[in-house]
Amino acid sequence: MIRLKTYSFRFAEQVLNARLALKQEVEGILLDPIINLPDLSRPRFNQVLDELFKARGWQPQPQVFPEPKDPSAKMDFLKDRVGVEVGFGHASFMGIDLLKFQVSSYSSLDQIDVGVYVVTTRSFQKTMISDYSQKWEGSLTFEKVERYLPHFKSAIQIPIYLIGIDL
Repeated sequence: MIRLKTYSFRFAEQVLNARLALKQEVEGILLDPIINLPDLSRPRFNQVLDELFKARGWQPQPQVFPEPKDPSAKMDFLKDRVGVEVGFGHASFMGIDLLKFQVSSYSSLDQIDVGVYVVTTRSFQKTMISDYSQKWEGSLTFEKVERYLPHFKSAIQIPIYLIGIDL
């Protein structure tokens, strides 16, 4: 059964608690019973979350920069000034993902007040590998982001709510 671990950077939880319905909506999506563990390869989990967020009215793939010159410079989801990035990829993408939140907050787009960064825990990854033969090796972990975020406090001014999908 899926559980969530959280970490609040720069008072992100307090910012989200002011928009409690949105916070609960994100958590509800991540805990949705439609999520079937044995089927959760990284691509499949991304696909399921994409469907669930879009079904609840989240804008998929909003631009990070005003000019659409770089098609990869997109967040995963946006709704009511809350940006969501799903980080199931390699750990090397953490900096890029975090900068998407910063740029989306302070650039000419000024489209978010808080970022929600969704990753998996080390325990989740080990269970997916051992129990379901899914390939989660090398994925970013909740524990790594939680350990690194405080070191980015001079570069990342936007509140970030880290959610770790755990078992």
